Amino acid sequence: MESEAPGIDDGRHPATSHMTRSEENSAQDSATASGKNPASGRSPVLEGRNLRKVYGAAENALTVLADASITLQNSEMVAIVAPSGAGKSTLLHLLAALDTPTSGAIYFESKAIETNNEAALAKFRNCAVGFLWQRHQLLPDFTAAENVAMPLLLRGGDSASALQVARKWLAEVGLGNRADHRAGELSGGEQQRVAIARALVTGPRVLLADEPTGDLDEQNAWAMFELLERLHRAHQLTSLIATHNLALAARCDRIVGLEHGVLKTREATAFATGTLGGEAS
Repeated sequence: MESEAPGIDDGRHPATSHMTRSEENSAQDSATASGKNPASGRSPVLEGRNLRKVYGAAENALTVLADASITLQNSEMVAIVAPSGAGKSTLLHLLAALDTPTSGAIYFESKAIETNNEAALAKFRNCAVGFLWQRHQLLPDFTAAENVAMPLLLRGGDSASALQVARKWLAEVGLGNRADHRAGELSGGEQQRVAIARALVTGPRVLLADEPTGDLDEQNAWAMFELLERLHRAHQLTSLIATHNLALAARCDRIVGLEHGVLKTREATAFATGTLGGEAS
């Protein structure tokens, strides 16, 4: 399914690299700091530059992000690893234009997002990025197909076409036979798969996932992550996944840690022990 977002290159292709993970990490770290493309040759898709987010004022001010910069290159899957409450969700909300940074800027395909233009922001959120919440945020009284079709209806699509596309996506996440069941009738794992279909139904360039396995048991967490990996490859997505699960993060192309509001590239082996239940601390 092709993205309809303006400015998106429809000739997407998976990036390949002969670099070691260590070399890629070093190149990515330098690229993030300098704003240049990394040595792997991938082009930047979504960038956050010097992002700062402060809630409150004066003595009540709470700084969640101090100086966070990240560059997501075409077709890579990146994990943000940090304990709960460290600011992972805040960062994803800023990158998805669901919130506005106190300072700093967001760039999509090297062009700054116009944060003062609500129409442009709405188009960016609907077309360029798909957002996957930890808690699926489905409407319980609507069917799975109706929930998935919502983003298409919001962009002005007709109901019949939107539901047809929604059913195709539900089949792709293994829920073709559950399309007409209300969301409240589905299991937690099924609801999260519906949420994945909803996040991708508009054909976004970028997938932002906020603790997508956080509410699942170990078996379902592995299955969910494997599904995300398959969809990432099949649809040539650029994916950023926030997690505190170290073993799942190690399966990504690159890991960044969030420490005191600043993002730092980390080696997978320094974070993960290979056990599913390992968590950042």
